[in-house]
Parts: sequence; C-alpha cells; structure tokens
Amino acid sequence: MRTFSIEEIDRIIEMAWEDRTPFDVIKLQFNLSQGEVEKLMRKELKHSSFKRWRKRVSSGVGVKHLCKANETMLRFKCTRQRMISNNKISKR
Repeated sequence: MRTFSIEEIDRIIEMAWEDRTPFDVIKLQFNLSQGEVEKLMRKELKHSSFKRWRKRVSSGVGVKHLCKANETMLRFKCTRQRMISNNKISKR
C-alpha cells in the first residue's frame, strides 16, 4: 500500500464512513481494495471507532458494494470531491 498525505487519509476515512460510498469508488480514486481500506481504518482509528465502523459496514446498513446498491442510486457526488487531485469532476 502506498503512502498517502494527511488530506488523502482523511478523505479515505470519510468516504469509508459514508453509507452511500461503495468500496468500488474508493478503489477507483485511491487504488485501495476493501481489505486495504480496512487495514488503513484499523491503523488510523481508535479501536472502538474501528469496531463501530466494521460492525456498520458488515451489518448491511449502508451500500458499500455496488451489487447491493439500490437501482435509484445512479450517481455519487460529494461537495468536497473537487478537492481530490485524482478527481476530474468539474464544478457544476
């Protein structure tokens, strides 16, 4: 796993906590698999926070995999996406 800047780590953690952001999007933007995201979360979060996040992801509350996504969820857009260097979405 490559090293990330503090801003990138913050963004990855934020995306991992978001229910509607699938792991596939994190893989696309940061080239991190689900297992690598879990390792990063384990390293960066407090133990209790990691356990809470892991329980939430495993419970199916969110839609962390595109195959589980609702058909009405056709896009994802975050207000801070433009600040990510790998993201080429223009301001609309």
